Order: sequence, then C-alpha cells, then structure tokens
Amino acid sequence: MAALSAWFWNERFWLPHNVTWADLADPAPGVEYPKAGHLFTALPLALVIFTVRMLFERFIAAPCARSLLIHPGVRRRAQPNVVLEKVFTSITKNPDFRHLGGLSKQLDWEVRQVQRWFRHRRNQDKPSTHTKFCESMWRFTFYLCIFTYGFQFLWQSPWMWDTKHCWYGYPYQVMTPGLYHYYVMELAFYWSLMFSQFTDIQRKDFLIMFIHHLATVGLISFSYVNNMARVGSLVLCVHDSSDFLLEAAKLANYAKYQHLCDSLFIVFGVAFFITRLVIFPIWVLNSTMFESWAIVGPFPSWWLFNLLLLVLQVLHIYWSYLIARIAMKAMSRGKVGQASPCQEGYALVEARGSYWCKPRSTTLPLPSCSMNNV
Repeated sequence: MAALSAWFWNERFWLPHNVTWADLADPAPGVEYPKAGHLFTALPLALVIFTVRMLFERFIAAPCARSLLIHPGVRRRAQPNVVLEKVFTSITKNPDFRHLGGLSKQLDWEVRQVQRWFRHRRNQDKPSTHTKFCESMWRFTFYLCIFTYGFQFLWQSPWMWDTKHCWYGYPYQVMTPGLYHYYVMELAFYWSLMFSQFTDIQRKDFLIMFIHHLATVGLISFSYVNNMARVGSLVLCVHDSSDFLLEAAKLANYAKYQHLCDSLFIVFGVAFFITRLVIFPIWVLNSTMFESWAIVGPFPSWWLFNLLLLVLQVLHIYWSYLIARIAMKAMSRGKVGQASPCQEGYALVEARGSYWCKPRSTTLPLPSCSMNNV
C-alpha cells in the first residue's frame, strides 16, 4: 500500500518542476493550501444534501405540484403473470408479432390481451408527472442557489476579470474559505446525485449519467488536489449558468404552461450556446492551455487536466447539436405542410397544447397517432 500510495502521489506528475508536497505541507500561519484530505468532508455533506432533498420534495415541491393540479395519480398495474414477467424482464419489453403469437398460444390468451398486458407493464414503470416535477424543482432550486453563490464569490475574485490570476504564484495559492465552500458544496452535490440515481427515476441514460457524475466528481477532485481550484471555479460557474434554466423549462412543461416552457427553453438554448461554445473555449480553455503555459509551464497533470477539458468541450458541441435539433423540431411542429409526422391522409391538429394526427374525413383525434410535445 505504501508503494502504491507513493506511485499515485508522485510529485513529478501532480506538481510543477522543483515543487514537492513538503513545500505545500507547512504553510505560514493563517495560510491554507488544498489537501486531498479536505475532500472527505464532501461525503457526509452529500448525505446531508440527500436528506435535505427528500424533505424538500415532500414538504415543498409536492405541495407546489398539487397547487398546480399535478397529482401523484395511481397507475393501473398489470395483473401478475410469471411467464410474461419473465419475458418482460429478460427478453423484451416490446414483443414482436412472433413473440406475441407464441405467448398467446402458451397462455391461451388473445393477442390483444398480451399486448395490453405489456402496455400496462411498461406504463407501470414510467414515473408520474408529479414525481418528475418534484425532482426538477429540487434541481432547479439547488442549481440556482449554487450559481448565485458562485457568481457572487467570483465577482469579488480577481481571476474572474483577469484569468492570468489563476496562475500567478501557482501552486502556492491560498485556499480561501469562500472557494473551499464553493468547491466542497459542488462536489457533495454530485456525490449526492450518484447516491440518488439508484432511487430516482430510472431513465434510459442511467449508465451514461452515472459515468457523467463519476467523471465530474473526478474532475472536481483532481483540480482541487493539484490546486487548480481557481480556474476550476470558473468551469463550475460556466456550467451552472444554464442548468437551472433547463430545469425551469421542465417545470413549466410539467405544469402545462407550454408558452412559458418554450420561452424558457429558448433562453436556455441561447445561454447554453454562449456559455459552452463561446465563453468556455475563449475564457477558460484559453487560460488553461495558453496562459498557464506561459506563466507556469506544462507538467504531466497539466496535460491530463487540459485533455479532460477538451473532452468536455467535445461534449458541449454534441449537446449543442442535440439542443439545436430539439429547437428546430419545436419550431416546425405546427407547420402541417412541412415535414408533418402524420401519414398520408392524416392532418396535424392541435388540442389542449398537444398535436394529433387525425383522419381528414373525421374530427376525432386518434391517441395512437399522437405526437407529444418536445
């Protein structure tokens, strides 16, 4: 273990040339440098945040949802069936006609009964709008609070106005209480997301989001240990600036305020593009790659840190592409004659904020041809 620890904390990897851990171990009285042990505070704090979240969703978010007429509701559960349950969990949740025919003969059911059972079973696992509203309200509240705190802190910090201050005197930069609280709170929140992901709504991107949270925890911890917390605080603030807008748009969507949802999504998209595709590369990446090279010079952990930030920028471009696609679909969804999702002989009509495909010869909407709002 001693050999493994010595290999992992190799000074030549973590620190610039001619700097050792001993140089950072005993600072002057009243001066504190980052230490890896400080990060353990985030674990109990993550449990506190998780507990606060449970209380918030129950006593604040849930009453807000009910006041907006978003009720938990009771979903119709599929009747217990060992054979169909085994197929649902082990083989497929959407059986084709061959599977439906085989199950129909095996159970002596009509094909329509088997189809209905699978539909009820799929709906049984879907979260209610009430649950999604409470989760989004918690995230909106936290993102807004942490962004407000971080922006106020950085407003008074010299490295927000001149990013070269992120590297002057590096790595002998004092860890101030404000910067420490900002970093530990962000780290604890992402730890709490990793805990709660196993109790939250099970989405299709569960594994991707788990890896994302794990990578975020690693990047925050990594930048703290090698005292790149100043530029790390800029990265956190840039990302927090648009997250609460997305959650606000979700809340408006769940409450059926479609016009407000569309407006908030547009604001979110603009904020996302500006912060992730303009400010982040020009303001942050320019500092980490070029200003730091001129002031401090490269070293192994510097290369790794910049590589991770470049990967993050690639993800920004990919996510921006997805947001642009959603925005384009939302802008064109009301145009019947242009890229209509309905089959020939059907028309796209609006009813109660939703869009439906209906036969041109009748006025009855067909739920099976519905197109949900973005």
